[in-house]
This record gives sequence, structure tokens and C-alpha cells, in this order.
Amino acid sequence: MSKAVSGFSKLSKAEKIQWIAEQHFANPAEAVQVLQKYWNNDTDLQKLHDEFIENTISNFYLPLGVAPNFVINGKPYTIPMAIEESSVVAAASKAAKFWSNRGGFKARVISSEKIGQVHFIFKGDSLKLKRFIEEIQPKFFSGTEGLTKNMQKRGGGILAIELRDKTSDLEHYYQLHATFETKDSMGANFINSCLEQFAKTLKEEAALREDFSEEEKNLQVVMSILSNYVPNCLVRAEVSCPVSDLKEEKHISQEEFAEKFVRAVQIAEIEPYRAVTHNKGIMNGIDAVVIATGNDFRAVEAGVHAYASRNGQYSSLSHAKIENGIFTFWMEIPLALGTVGGLTSLHPLVKISLEMLGNPSAHELMEIVAVAGLAQNFGALRSLTTTGIQQGHMKMHLMNILNQFQATEEERKMVTKHFQHHTVSHSGVVEYLESIRNTN
Repeated sequence: MSKAVSGFSKLSKAEKIQWIAEQHFANPAEAVQVLQKYWNNDTDLQKLHDEFIENTISNFYLPLGVAPNFVINGKPYTIPMAIEESSVVAAASKAAKFWSNRGGFKARVISSEKIGQVHFIFKGDSLKLKRFIEEIQPKFFSGTEGLTKNMQKRGGGILAIELRDKTSDLEHYYQLHATFETKDSMGANFINSCLEQFAKTLKEEAALREDFSEEEKNLQVVMSILSNYVPNCLVRAEVSCPVSDLKEEKHISQEEFAEKFVRAVQIAEIEPYRAVTHNKGIMNGIDAVVIATGNDFRAVEAGVHAYASRNGQYSSLSHAKIENGIFTFWMEIPLALGTVGGLTSLHPLVKISLEMLGNPSAHELMEIVAVAGLAQNFGALRSLTTTGIQQGHMKMHLMNILNQFQATEEERKMVTKHFQHHTVSHSGVVEYLESIRNTN
């Protein structure tokens, strides 16, 4: 166990690494060497990465891949995806190509409101509080004019502020519930700055209120913070075609495939154990694009999964139906994304990713990300209802297993050839690799 350290943040990068190596590793020199291998040779670029977060010691790489052949609203895209899981990019690419010959994906932003709240405690007359909030509404807006000026020029700003009485859930607890439009920025800093100003105005005005008792004047702000639950920041993605156009698998008719596919989605709609894995597959596609474009995948994950539980039970994010011979597969999900601010203007690979996508607006990026999630879901369900998920996944995983056991180029060729006609499993690959080595 390492000793407690004081002043760690004030140490130089080299000193931090040396302390970590000596305290946590059996071979300190080897640990330092591995960390330094992942530094960028460009010192300015490395400095940029070092300053993204605190206590940086190295870079942690994720593969950046691309999924070509996407057609979204009639426009072609090659979608960047940053992810470590094998088969995700391949599945998205395969789904993109499948639907590019069937009209492509359709996507549209339904709404783009974001939420922030000032949480406060008020011990007094709720009717007096309601009147008070109504009367000082203009001061919330005037007090934030300096913050909202530039956002308003871009067509965004504060949309509404309302008082919410939550005293039935928690004694004396109220909220200022505010909605915002942040256009092409994700808007977290903007929203939080506005909320903190609301809180300041709220306290100052309460203290001056003549019809408030001393206890009522002493209104307590607990916190002011945006919400990552954005049920009114919604985007819809869908694909559809005649069932007769779904023919691609040799061993199953298009009618049977469509029916099994719809049934698989219906199971995820009513069975939470299945829904979690089903939605995880959707997030494979979504997170990969969110990361590649410098957005906050943790905020997206939290908001999406809350949305999947909005009716009291965790359920599928995607839906499917067959009506009048037409197969339709769609999804509506909340996505709060930005294309300006944060890493979008700092990280060189984020810039590359956004340019690859044609430098989209936030609304366009919402559509692209939703489509990537729907494509990933289609690819997974297509495998599950036909060949099974493991066939394609384990073949993609084969290279990881061979890398793990440091297979030579000749061994790779032999193993790959063998598993063209055999089921891939970790133990099977290891056994076959050992048999090759024992023979030699």
C-alpha cells in the first residue's frame, strides 16, 4: 500500500510519474517506460493533452475507426468511431451499406431544449413564494443579460423559468426549473453560469422582500446545476423498406427475418434484462461517435438510460413494426451535443472527425449520432435473429486473442485459415495455437 502524499498536484509531471512508479510497481523503470511510450513526440501537442485534465501522466489511446457508406437524409457520410470493442465498426459499416441500397437513414431533431435547476429550501408560505417568483421573473433575465448576449445572437438563450413545488417529496424543497436553447454548443458552462446568477438574484431579492418573515427571507440555495436528463432534446432516426426488399440472408426468407426482428425488439420493450443489453448495443454506436467528436459520453449515457426508464420500467430505446408490407425500424432518443466549445476546438482528432462529417451543426450531429446507434442496433439484431451474435463477433475478436498470445505472422495465417471453417472461441484458439507450436 502506498503512503499518503501531500502536494501531489504541485509536483512536476516527471516527479508524479516517479512517485507512482516507486509506490505502485514491482518494476518502476518498466512502468515509466510504458507511460513514456504513449507520449506524443510533438511537445506542443503533448502539452495540449496534458492540460485537458489534472495530474496527467500519459495518454490513453482508443482506436479511431471509420464506418463508410452511411446515407442520412439523402447525404453520404463516413462516420468516425472511437472505440476499443471489436466488431462495432464492422457491424455499423455493414448496416450502413445494407440501408444505403434501400433509401438510407432518415433523421430529424424533434426538439432541443436543455434543462437546469436551482434547488433551494424555503420555510414559509408557498403562495407568497409563488407571487414572489412571478414578480422577480424579469430580474432573472436582466441579471443574466451579460451571459446570454452572445447566445441570443446565435438564436439561443433562456426559454423559460418556472417555480416547482417539491415539498410533497422533501420538506421545504423547491426548484427554479429553467429551460435553455444552446444552439451548436452543448452549453453546460453557459447553463451553469446562468443558474448561479439566478440563485444570486433569488437570495438577494428574498432578503429584501418586505412581506417575508425573517425565516422566509433566509432562503437557502442548496445547489445550482444543469441536468443531463434532457427528454425535450430529442432526435428521431429511422429506416424503412418493403419487407420484400429485406432479402439478404440465404437461409431465411425476408418475411421470417422481418417477423423475428420485430419480435426481438418487442422482447426488449417488455423485458428489462434483455433491454439493458439491447440498449448497450445502441450505445456502442452512439458513444463511439460522441467520443470521436469530443462530446461527453457519460452525460449522454446517463440521459439516455433515464429516458429508457421514463415510463416506470427500463425498456428498449428502439422500436420496429410491419404495416401493409412495410418494415420500419426507428428510435427516438435524447442527445445533448455540441460542435463548438470544449474539446471540439482543442483536440486535433476531434477537429478531424468533425471535418470528416462536413463540420455539422449540433442538430446535424444529433442526427448522425442517433443514426449510428440505430445502425449498430440493426446490425446486432440482424445477427442475433439469423446466424447468432458470436459468429461475427468472435471472428473479429480472433486478432485480439492472437495478439494476446504474441502469435507470429505465420501462426496468424494458419489460425485464421483454420477458423474459417470452425467456431471461434477463446479456448479453441488457444488450443489450436498450442498444437501448432508443439508440432513445430
